[in-house]
Amino acid sequence: MTKKKTISESSNPKKNKKEVSVGVVGSGSFATAIVKMLVENCKLVHWCVRSEFVKGAIELRGHNPNYLTAATFNLKNLKLTTDINELVSACDIVVLATPSIYLSDTLDKMNCDYKDKIFVSAIKGIIPKVNDVVAHYLRDEFKIGFRNQAVIAGPCHAEEVAMERLSYLTIATVEDEVSEKLFNIFNSDFIKVHSSKDVLGNEYSAILKNIFAIGAGIASGLGYGDNFTAVFVSNAIREMEIFLEAIYEAPRDVNESAYLGDLLVTAYSLFSRNRSLGNLIGKGYTVKSAIQSMNMVAEGYYAADSIYKTAKQKNLKLPIVDTIYGILYEGKNAEKQFKKLTAKLN
Repeated sequence: MTKKKTISESSNPKKNKKEVSVGVVGSGSFATAIVKMLVENCKLVHWCVRSEFVKGAIELRGHNPNYLTAATFNLKNLKLTTDINELVSACDIVVLATPSIYLSDTLDKMNCDYKDKIFVSAIKGIIPKVNDVVAHYLRDEFKIGFRNQAVIAGPCHAEEVAMERLSYLTIATVEDEVSEKLFNIFNSDFIKVHSSKDVLGNEYSAILKNIFAIGAGIASGLGYGDNFTAVFVSNAIREMEIFLEAIYEAPRDVNESAYLGDLLVTAYSLFSRNRSLGNLIGKGYTVKSAIQSMNMVAEGYYAADSIYKTAKQKNLKLPIVDTIYGILYEGKNAEKQFKKLTAKLN
C-alpha cells in the first residue's frame, strides 16, 4: 500500500523553506487551503482555529476534521491555537480567512499590539456589523491602513488546492514590498501568483461573483442550459464593471482572471457553494431551507443585500443583482423572475 503523502512531503519539496512569521485565522475550507499553500514555502505556519475540538483533531489526525479532510499536514509545520492574540503577537503576516459574518466577533477579541502587521483578507463577503468590505472595516475599526493590507482573489477553489491542481491567485496590495513578501510565501509548483494594486476592485469583484454564481445556480436548478448561462455570465461581467467603476475608479481590465476568471469558476464549478445554494433554490427549496441544508457559508446571500442597496443609492442599472435580491430577500418566485430577466439580457 502506498504511503499517503503529507503536505511537507511533496513530490517537489522546497529545499530552503523560509523563516517567515505568518498565520492564518479561520478553520473552514479556504483557510485550510491557504495553510496548505503556505506550508509549501514556510517552515512554520501559525493557525488559529475556532475551537479546541478542531485544534485537538488536527493535532491527533494531522488534518482538518471538517473540511478538506484529504489534505494531511506534517504537524512540525504547524503551530495551532484558538487564541487570536497568540497568533497575531507571533506573526508579521496575518491571513484572515473566516466567513465574513464571523470576522467582527473574531477580531473584537484582538487586544494585542498589531501595529505594523500585514493583514491579508481572503474573505469574499460583506461585514454585516458595518455593512462594508473588509478593507474598509480594518481601516475604520482598527486603524489598519491600506499600506498594511492585502486582498487575495481567485480563481482558486479550495478543493482543487487540496488536490494540488494548478491554481491562480491575484494578490492586491498598494505596496510593492508587501506584494513581494506575499508572492514569496504563496507562489509554488501548483499556485501561480499575480500582483495587482486594485485592492478595492479585487475585493468587490470577489463579492459580486458570489451573487452572480447564486444566479447561475438558480438558472441550472430551473432547467436553463449552457447557452443561457453563457449569456447570463457575459451580462454579469458587464454589471460587475459598472459597479466597480461606480464604487472605485481605477485602471483595471475586468477580463483578467481575478475578475472574469473568478466569476467563471464560481458560476460554473460544482465546487461553488454559491452556485449550489442557487441550484437548490431553482429546484424549489425555500431560501431558508436551502441555506440550512448547506454545511458551508454561501457569502453571496449576505452580500446581495448590501450590494443591491449600494447600487440603488448610486442609481445603477443592474438587472441581475436586482433579480437575485428579489428572490433572496423579497420572496419573489425564482421561475417568474428569471423569465422576466431573460428579456433584459443580451
